[in-house]
Amino acid sequence: MADLRLVWTLSGHGWAECTVADAQAEAETTASDITTAPEDLLTAVTRLLTGEGETRAQFEAEPTAYRWIFFREGNDVWIRVLELPDGGKHDNAGTEIWSSWQSLEAVAQAVIRCFDEVMREYGVSGYRGKWGEHFPALELEALRRAWRDK
Repeated sequence: MADLRLVWTLSGHGWAECTVADAQAEAETTASDITTAPEDLLTAVTRLLTGEGETRAQFEAEPTAYRWIFFREGNDVWIRVLELPDGGKHDNAGTEIWSSWQSLEAVAQAVIRCFDEVMREYGVSGYRGKWGEHFPALELEALRRAWRDK
């Protein structure tokens, strides 16, 4: 298992780039505001912390989609990121662009750090102005609470 890093950058009105990396590899995904991508990612990790064995989040890049699949085994998580030509397609239609085994703690910490940094960089109004939706404060707090309770 390696150091996990996640960076969420608002790249234009309603668009974000999300970079995920460990010591071996890095991948960049794109998300548009037509879905609740940040909320879905935060919720997927929260659900892992509360005991679910598999969770997912999907970023729509119109028409491309990036599907994040998390498989939990004990205190470890296998993360797969697939690029799909269309978000409605089956996993088998996608190409794996990044995968990594991480501790559950490392995943939770990386996602919390990522969105804490987003808040520091943009603030509430800056985030809303660039993304077009409210900052996912409730989902971030739920993740933080689940991580503390673990």
